[in-house]
Amino acid sequence: MSQNTHVATEPHSLETLVSDWSTDQEVFKKVQWGKAMMWIFLLSDTFIFSCFLTSYMTVRATTMVAWPNPSEVFALTLFGENIPLILIAIMTFVLISSSGTMALAVNFGYRRNRKATAYLMLATALLGATFVGMQAFEWSKLIAEGVRPWGNPFGAPQFGASFFMITGFHGFHVSIGVIYLTIIALRVLNGVYDRNGKYEVVEITGLYWHFVDLVWVFIFAFFYLW
Repeated sequence: MSQNTHVATEPHSLETLVSDWSTDQEVFKKVQWGKAMMWIFLLSDTFIFSCFLTSYMTVRATTMVAWPNPSEVFALTLFGENIPLILIAIMTFVLISSSGTMALAVNFGYRRNRKATAYLMLATALLGATFVGMQAFEWSKLIAEGVRPWGNPFGAPQFGASFFMITGFHGFHVSIGVIYLTIIALRVLNGVYDRNGKYEVVEITGLYWHFVDLVWVFIFAFFYLW
């Protein structure tokens, strides 16, 4: 009798388990489902960027050809003077500033201040788009100077491959983040999250954006300053 009861209730238990995991908004006690999934995604992305930067440092340390001097390669001529890393410094300032506007957006989101949250997220997206635009200018400048993934006129041929791979992959993340921010900001502005009360999505978006900013700090330190 007990065995039959167990068999009869087992499918129902399985369906309940599947339903809980597919529709519930909280996992691991008080951690939001979306937030947990974002952390898992960011963890996987951390491994990818770590592999890229480790490969770059290995190649640079073992190459027998002189590595190009970043201060010279990434210099811009302003008012007749070559200023090293000026564009990279501005890009870094813009991206770090976007972290500030994103943090404010999360703060206002939990206060249910719809307009302030949306406008701050749009400001963050605008700063991100500015960063991508400056990165496109940097790419076009180096391509015009002869830098290619298979070689460059400044020294070690691996420089071009490392540069386009690392900055390109990061730039792709920033571009996706700009689109993501814009979509969520417009939904906030339209009151979507006022109706369902799920402003946690703003914080989840912020996690992604802060990760992108943090990765750039490491790229800036290892690629441009080393």
